[in-house]
Amino acid sequence: NYVSEWNVETKRNNKGALILTVKGKNDEQHRLLTAHVDTLGAMVKEIKPDGRLRLSMIGGFRWNSVEGEYCEIETSSGKKYTGTILMHQTSVHVYKDAGEAKRDEKNIEVRIDERVFSADAVRELGIEVGDFVSIDPRVQITESGYIKSRHLDDKVSVAILLKLIKRLQDEKVTLPYTTHFLISNNEEIGYGGNSNIPEETVEYLAVDMGALGDGQASDEYTVSICAKDSSGPYHYALRKHLVELAKANAIEYKVDIYPYYGSDASAAIRAGFDVKHALIGAGIDSSHAFERTHESSIAHTEALVYAYVLSE
Repeated sequence: NYVSEWNVETKRNNKGALILTVKGKNDEQHRLLTAHVDTLGAMVKEIKPDGRLRLSMIGGFRWNSVEGEYCEIETSSGKKYTGTILMHQTSVHVYKDAGEAKRDEKNIEVRIDERVFSADAVRELGIEVGDFVSIDPRVQITESGYIKSRHLDDKVSVAILLKLIKRLQDEKVTLPYTTHFLISNNEEIGYGGNSNIPEETVEYLAVDMGALGDGQASDEYTVSICAKDSSGPYHYALRKHLVELAKANAIEYKVDIYPYYGSDASAAIRAGFDVKHALIGAGIDSSHAFERTHESSIAHTEALVYAYVLSE
């Protein structure tokens, strides 16, 4: 409903992703920006004899990062049940190895908030193998400007792109190039932005996140510009253009390399598309776990995206 009020062309592809198009002066050479709305989660792998659920991971995270977290199971009929993701050996009063047992799909399980003690009782609720399990994001926004939540990767960037489109509409801005905005929904499993790219597309900018940790330049207060990830280097000239835009507009930025990372843009390159690709995003601490960023990083990312779509 939010997007339908705008004067932009919209469509959904067969995978359910949303594509929005803003016409520009140059309709022969296009740009495409993407952010992904999908996130990490799980699927019911097995209904155990004691009524608990064994999980299969969706996306790349570590089981220890969701241990103790609330979750929601959605059945094929749409009914939802709450639960908690726990180690089987949780109680220190019962299990001597509660602290040492391996956090893996054999030991991690869901305790459903229903009176069930058998697999048959769970199935009577309508829960079956293949049902999706979502993880409570636990969103908090602090007075000091921090946003704490799971799934900031990549909900932050989706919000940035939607806000950008609305700004372009409100300010009646005419872009130099026809620009597509792809809200992809399969990035975390590797192929979100690798299709439905118009053949006129010359530049492809993934708006995702900067990863923080030892040896990284990225932080929670600037926009991250990726030079290279596990797929290889991003397009050098386009990366330089983004850096020049940041300098010209007093946008605080960091250039960084992410050793265990892939994006919608790298998925498009792997699929064989002939585009110049780049990756930027807000700096996200503890990615794919208890994530956090700061409003200043989001603001600098917004500013760089805006400067980019207006640039010649």
